[in-house]
Amino acid sequence: MKKNKISKNWINKQRRDIYVRRSKVDGYRSRAAYKLIEIDEKFKIFKNGDSVIDLGAAPGSWSQYLSKKIKNSKIVSIDLREMEAIENTVQILGDFTEEKNQFKIKDFFKSNVDVILSDLAVNTTGNKNIDAIYTGELCMEAMLFSKKVLNNDGKFISKIFMGSTFNEIVTKAKLIFKKVKVFKPKSSRKNSKESFIICKNLR
Repeated sequence: MKKNKISKNWINKQRRDIYVRRSKVDGYRSRAAYKLIEIDEKFKIFKNGDSVIDLGAAPGSWSQYLSKKIKNSKIVSIDLREMEAIENTVQILGDFTEEKNQFKIKDFFKSNVDVILSDLAVNTTGNKNIDAIYTGELCMEAMLFSKKVLNNDGKFISKIFMGSTFNEIVTKAKLIFKKVKVFKPKSSRKNSKESFIICKNLR
């Protein structure tokens, strides 16, 4: 009974959500597209010709936006879950933290890349502190990967949760990048601990 009530509340929340409704009209696979759109509008992330890696890409709304936004781009999307094909993108099914998948990504680009995006998050446990720690670990993994494959003037954008690892991640980012900002888009739900760390220019 309790599970049914939670499911019903979630469905009602989705129906009321303006970004869920907009995503259906605009053809995006999820409301997450609008978070990236806000980030791009505020921080001027993408330009034509960029090479981009989309980590934790499923169901694919960020890659959809990239495909529309950037001309003459090279985009690799990777996730543990299968996605429907997206025009102008290459998809890898697997865990980006595995060395074989990192090799596939590097082999595709043959050179350093311009932007790395990470919307990686663990399946929620219901304990927000634990979820923040695990998602923080994924953010750190993505950041260290970025250090290896980004151009000197490259950009790294990642989901980050407010919690015990937040300050550690921001401190680490400032050691790796010259410019670091934390931003919570309007399209991110108010009751969510989610923000995004925006990093530019490797040290």
